[in-house]
Amino acid sequence: MSKWAVIYSSVTGNTKLIAERIAEVSGDADLFDVKDVPSDLSNYEVVAVGYWLKRGGPDPLTAELLPKIQNVNVVLFETHGTEPRSEHAITAFARAAYLIGKGCRILGTFSCQGKVNPAMIEQRLKIAKSDDPHLGSIERWKRAATHPDESDLQAAEEFVATIKRKINLLKKYE
Repeated sequence: MSKWAVIYSSVTGNTKLIAERIAEVSGDADLFDVKDVPSDLSNYEVVAVGYWLKRGGPDPLTAELLPKIQNVNVVLFETHGTEPRSEHAITAFARAAYLIGKGCRILGTFSCQGKVNPAMIEQRLKIAKSDDPHLGSIERWKRAATHPDESDLQAAEEFVATIKRKINLLKKYE
């Protein structure tokens, strides 16, 4: 069994909820808020980093942390108000991966829709004009407010199982 560090940044609780489930089902994990990450992560076989999206990439605290993570197996997971397989979500993984420190291997990614910060929605509606492209997002944001739900948590469990299988295969063939 491998030891995991599960690190999360969360404003609305979405990412924390997914992080807690990942930590629970990994078997042996330490759970850290992004503000409380130890400087040495070398004792962990997997470092799972979860974040919310800001302007199409990891939130500022996670963006600051990622370059400090080096020479470990990494799992990225994100929560956001858009569709999990949208271009926005996929590009955000690429932006996070670009920031990761040297010597890391990304084992997998998990994307989950989640409620959007109500303050952000209120701010967006105050400044919206009739041609604002984000006005079309309101219905999507309403759908996102019902996530993460139990099916999302189950998908996170299945994701962890997939990563564990991947680790076993890597050990076998390396």
